[in-house]
Amino acid sequence: MKATNIFDPNYFHKVVDCQWACPAHTPVPEYIRLIAQERYTEAYMLNWDSNVFPGILGRTCDRPCEPACRRVRTEEKPVAICRLKRVAADNKGDVSAYMPKVPTRKNGKRVALIGAGPASLAVARDLLPQGYEVHLFEKDPAGGGMMRSQIPAFRLPIEVLEEEVDRILDMGVITHFNHEITSMKAFLDDEDFDAVFVGTGAPRGRDLDLPGRDAVNDHVSIGIDWLSSVAFGHTSRIDGKVIVMGGGNTAMDCCRTAKRLGAESVTVVVRSAFEVMKASEWEKEDAMSEGIPIVNNRPPKEFVHENGRLKGVIFECVKPVEENGRLKYVPSGEPDVFMEADHILMAIGQDNHCPWIERDLGIEFDKWDCPILDEDTLQSSNPKVFFGGDAALGPENIIWASAHAHKAAISIHLFCQGRDLKADRPPEGVNLISQKMGVHEWSYDSQHDPSARYLVPHVERKVALADIKVEVELGFDRALGAKEAQRCLNCDVQTVFAQKLCIECDACVDICPMDCITFTENAEEGELRARLTAPAGNVEQALYVSGELGTGRVMVKDEDVCVHCGLCAERCPTNAWDMQKSVFHIPQLGSYAE
Repeated sequence: MKATNIFDPNYFHKVVDCQWACPAHTPVPEYIRLIAQERYTEAYMLNWDSNVFPGILGRTCDRPCEPACRRVRTEEKPVAICRLKRVAADNKGDVSAYMPKVPTRKNGKRVALIGAGPASLAVARDLLPQGYEVHLFEKDPAGGGMMRSQIPAFRLPIEVLEEEVDRILDMGVITHFNHEITSMKAFLDDEDFDAVFVGTGAPRGRDLDLPGRDAVNDHVSIGIDWLSSVAFGHTSRIDGKVIVMGGGNTAMDCCRTAKRLGAESVTVVVRSAFEVMKASEWEKEDAMSEGIPIVNNRPPKEFVHENGRLKGVIFECVKPVEENGRLKYVPSGEPDVFMEADHILMAIGQDNHCPWIERDLGIEFDKWDCPILDEDTLQSSNPKVFFGGDAALGPENIIWASAHAHKAAISIHLFCQGRDLKADRPPEGVNLISQKMGVHEWSYDSQHDPSARYLVPHVERKVALADIKVEVELGFDRALGAKEAQRCLNCDVQTVFAQKLCIECDACVDICPMDCITFTENAEEGELRARLTAPAGNVEQALYVSGELGTGRVMVKDEDVCVHCGLCAERCPTNAWDMQKSVFHIPQLGSYAE
């Protein structure tokens, strides 16, 4: 194998699995260390720079970072990365002095943002400090988009939402609330904007075309529309027996909201198996802990009604069968099941929905009604129009909207300045900084903490179910947050090897608790992986390979199992090993010299 180029930004980036998995590439270990040091404001701002909505995401993020957490390779549960983000948000001080300065003298360019959801807000935050005049158009009376309309208050308190939304609006966004854009053609013709960003989400919930569906229209609600109606105060009660159809996070929000609004009973019915439901594990756990049953492997067949009144739904019984590596559902042989219902909440998925964008504007759409975009720039086939968030690539989480926004803001800036959107994009970069403070002392706590994941306290169930505005999760207090922070393995502090200093004494091999260092003859990757002291089977993680040493051997380290304890560097008599923090430059508008 060739010697590893540790100055390739993607090498150590991929070793920091949590940051690699985060769409916005938030520097997770760094902000967790700040929390452990009780530097909450700094931890919050590090998050805000990257993901824009730390207080919101600390409660609602889908947590793609946590399954990637290296802690699952030493203990079963990952670090509570998301809930630690909330610790920073809940305990921060006044951050106003840290906000970017917005020039009063504008640069002459005007940008329109359509939709006031997380993607548009994050684009505004990136563009405003560069002197752009930013106009925000939203059909609802307030900003936040799906964060306001689809996430219930018992998960996201309104004061947390409004604090982080208003922080961006107060930077100088020119807002046009209660202003629905019904024709992109008319908007482009009438308004003189240099660029337009579309961040309208995926606002159409799916329905089912089944026998009896048309006759029971008054008793069926589309989940996202119903949640929006609750959020804006138009719906305050639901009576009788409620069936929620669907297995995603929206279904979990619907069932828990219905429980709080007075439903006699609430049951979630899913066509798939429990293990493959799209809802996050913790969302399913929270719903079931509130006494809501989840019935799986039950695709609906027919709505049963009497004189236009819904009586219930007939469901088929199926079972999952694996065929050619894919899961399919076949009849189980059990008779169909009838379930009584007075109301159905339909939460079976969402689609992009852009009927207001005429198809003769040069904006091309695919068969799923999603715009055809350049993945690097998020520019549509109409060069003036950019997309981001759910409107770009279909339903995802808020963290994806932040990631799209940073990309789109760079693209909009380059477009408005007449520059090449690809050739002039800022590059990624990496810097390595030694953490040495003494012979056997590091600037971080390198000791491995074997503690199991700490549980997040919840409010008493009876209190939670009595009021839809009572936040269910209490979050970690400072003491619990500090304990959970200690579980982080500091994966951004790397073992960096200087081959010219190595005397091949093998002291590092002897002391390594994970047997992840081997000195051996070089070979092709497959052979080398099998030859290590502890064979390296996870090909998703790289091998760190040195150049040829004095004996002709090479040093090979399996990045997969290293716990970044620093013992190799402490033991090495020649300082051939050092612990160096990898700091990544993830390009954002304003974070690079022009």
